[in-house]
Amino acid sequence: MNEPLKLMFIAAHPDDEALGMGFTLAKYAAEGVEVSLVCATRGERGWTGPAEDDPGLQALGRVREAELRASARVLGAKEIHLLDYIDGDLDQADPHEAALKIAALLRRVRPQVAVTFDPFGAYGHPDHIAISQFTASAVLLAARPDLLDGGLEPFVLPKLYYMVDSQPLVDMYSELMGETLSMEVRGERRLHTGWPVWAAGTRIDASAHWETGMQAIACHRSQVADFIDKLLEIPQRYGKGIWAVQTFYRVFSLVNGGSQPEDDLFAGLR
Repeated sequence: MNEPLKLMFIAAHPDDEALGMGFTLAKYAAEGVEVSLVCATRGERGWTGPAEDDPGLQALGRVREAELRASARVLGAKEIHLLDYIDGDLDQADPHEAALKIAALLRRVRPQVAVTFDPFGAYGHPDHIAISQFTASAVLLAARPDLLDGGLEPFVLPKLYYMVDSQPLVDMYSELMGETLSMEVRGERRLHTGWPVWAAGTRIDASAHWETGMQAIACHRSQVADFIDKLLEIPQRYGKGIWAVQTFYRVFSLVNGGSQPEDDLFAGLR
C-alpha cells in the first residue's frame, strides 16, 4: 500500500500559512494530501491597534493561536505544531535547538514535501529569514543517524521548496495597498522582494480554491481587519490568478529535475 502524500509548511507566525500559500494548502488538502503546519511563534508582537490597547504578549499569543487553528481547520490541515518561540525573537533562538525541533517533526511526520520562506524572508523579516535557515539545517539533521533520539528513524526529505512572491505579485500588492510592503531592521528599510517569473519555476494553480483561501485569511482578524476589503477586490481588478497561482522555488529534489516549470509540488512522487 502506497504511503499517503504529505506536505509540511514551516512558518514563523500565525497567518503565514494563509497569506503565504493558503490557496495551495487548500488545494492539496482537498485532494487528500495530509497537510501539516509548523509555526515557530504565536505572533505575540503582532498587535496592529493603538499601543495603549496592546493586550500583551501572552494574551495576543492566545488570540493568534486561536486564529491559526481556525485557519488550519478551514484549509483542511491535519496537524499543527508550535515550536514555542517568541515573535520578534526567533532570529535570536539557538539555531541548533530550533533545527533539532524541526528535524524531530520531519522524522515523525515524514512528509515528501516541505515548504518554508525564501532567504529574503519575503520582505526581510528576521523571523522569516530565521525559519528558512532553521528549516534548511533541520533537513540535514533529520537525515543524520547519530542525532536525535526517542526512537525516530532518520529521514531524508525528498523535496524542499521556498515559498516565493513573483515580481508581478509584488507589483500588484504595492498598487493595491498604495505602498510597498516593507520593514525597518537595524535602521535599514527592507522592501518586499519579488522573484523573476522564470526563477519561480514551480507554479501551482489553486484558483479553484479562492474562496477557501480567503476564508482562511479572514480567520486572522487581528492582522487583516484593516485591509481585508482590499484583498477582496483582487479578483475584479486583477483576476484570481495573480495571487492564487502561487509560486515556489525548488531548493532541491531527489526525485525530479530539469528546467521545465513544474505545476505540482509532488512532481516525481506520484
